[in-house]
Amino acid sequence: MIDAYSDHIQSLIRSLPETPGVYQYYDAENTLLYVGKAKNLKKRVSSYFSKVHDNARLRLMVRKITDIKTVKVNTELDALILENNLIKSLKPRYNVNLRDDKTYPWIVLKKERFPRLMYTRNKVMDKSEYYGPYASVKLMHTLLDLIRQIYPLRTCSYDLSEENINKGKFRPCLEFHIGRCKAPCVNKQGIDEYNENIHEIRQILKGDLGFALRDLKEKMHQASDRYDFEAAESLKKRIDILSVYQGKSTVVHPSVTDTDVYNIISDEKNAYVHYFKINNGAIIHAQTIELRKKIEETDEELLLFAILEFRGRFNSSSKDILVPFAPHIELPGCEYIIPKIGDKKHLMDLCFRNAMAYKQEREKQIALTDPDRHTERIMKQMMKDLRLTEQPRRIEGFDNSNIQGAYAVSAMPVFIDGKPAKKEYRHYNVKTVEGPNDFATMEEVITRRYSRVIEENLPLPQLIVIDGGKGQLGAAVESLKKLGLMGKVAIIGIAKRLEEIYFPNDPLPLYLDKRSETLKVIQHIRDEAHRFGITHHRNKRSRETFKTELSEIKGISDKTAERLLLELKSVKNIKEASFEELEKVVGKSKASLVFDYFKENKD
Repeated sequence: MIDAYSDHIQSLIRSLPETPGVYQYYDAENTLLYVGKAKNLKKRVSSYFSKVHDNARLRLMVRKITDIKTVKVNTELDALILENNLIKSLKPRYNVNLRDDKTYPWIVLKKERFPRLMYTRNKVMDKSEYYGPYASVKLMHTLLDLIRQIYPLRTCSYDLSEENINKGKFRPCLEFHIGRCKAPCVNKQGIDEYNENIHEIRQILKGDLGFALRDLKEKMHQASDRYDFEAAESLKKRIDILSVYQGKSTVVHPSVTDTDVYNIISDEKNAYVHYFKINNGAIIHAQTIELRKKIEETDEELLLFAILEFRGRFNSSSKDILVPFAPHIELPGCEYIIPKIGDKKHLMDLCFRNAMAYKQEREKQIALTDPDRHTERIMKQMMKDLRLTEQPRRIEGFDNSNIQGAYAVSAMPVFIDGKPAKKEYRHYNVKTVEGPNDFATMEEVITRRYSRVIEENLPLPQLIVIDGGKGQLGAAVESLKKLGLMGKVAIIGIAKRLEEIYFPNDPLPLYLDKRSETLKVIQHIRDEAHRFGITHHRNKRSRETFKTELSEIKGISDKTAERLLLELKSVKNIKEASFEELEKVVGKSKASLVFDYFKENKD
């Protein structure tokens, strides 16, 4: 296969080193197409040119490559970090795309004498301390309000140099008079006391509420020992406020501290990675990112990309990293943990639910703004999950209903593009089956349906869904074989008890994730078949059990007979009624039919 490419490409591949590194692909216009990492550059790059790829985008990219550049590094981890940085800075066309169109706010502690605390959406390199970013603006404001309740800080933008304060350039403002600032501008609060408060604020912003509480309690006891009960009371109020906040923010045991939590959900085109930063059992940061796949990136590659992104974004140095599976590249000084039980498993599940909620919200937005894209995504996912060779744009389902073999009927709902097409629904009264034989009923109905499809040259569905397990599926398959349709249309069965999906000639069922959209569509088809079948079955049963002497009168429907019985109470009363009485209930023409019938058949 490599021989099919240009001499330049072949010579580049032959000369590649067998070391870790990063490779970059360029097209004829010297545009960067793709950046990748490799444990072995020669093997990894060669693999692109030595086989036929299933992914159409990958095949197209490989055909465009006219030049390859590489950077050798010492370890696979170095390659991962360099790849991540290059992707974010250069944004190659075929690399995973990080969808992040929001500017998240930060809390900033300004680098100045008597530091101010504020929030900003623009992080600048001014030596100030930035905490965040915060995905929830509400959470950020709650934290700022909490800190300002506990610690009186200045909000003015004055230059509070020692020289300016000593010259008496400033006057206390309203913030001082309402008790929200201690007026360091006029030396009413010293720099040492102010910086002690700033030290405690840093710990709170890092999520270490325990440190701030311990420090405040120690100061309260010291004030009490000095008989400074006013200061002790003020400190107690701060402790109470911080304790209430800690109680509300704690989600697991406080022993779970300084931990990163990641979970991932992916489909055909996108992946969603949610992140928690945990300190003292509380979530201090939470955010989801959406990654758009380009050329068959694995969940492991995407998770690694997200871990580096979040750790850089939140400046995290946590040693414990909770993940759903362990990536093969280890981060120095860190340990991957795959929790099975307890608080850490609770965090993983919570992380997964947040990723799922974000995914569902995005899908709702797409369904509203771009329904065609939404449908295409579901069809591709169903095609992948159910091992189909084409998208199941038309699906037909079947379900049988009977009571001890009586009133046997079958229902066929039709779904087009994953949605019910109720005008195309059909029901069948079973004709050839005696007694309760579900398999024979299924065989008859499938034969009748698809014989007509063949005769009238109607469109075949891409998928048939049978409500039942292996037995019902086997009966349907026999009918398709007799009609010569086996292999031309896909067919599956869904068993109710555990929602197993059965395929022809496969004894082992498929178990789809209970949250998967594919399973939801199949369940919807099954439920529609059941509902439609039961409705038809009840109607037929009521018609059969309603038979009376009135049913023998030509031109009198069940509805007319029911009206007469409701009004006149019995067939005997109807027989004895005058023409005028009958006319009042059902009109002249039908009254005439009933009156004449009973007159002719009078004993």
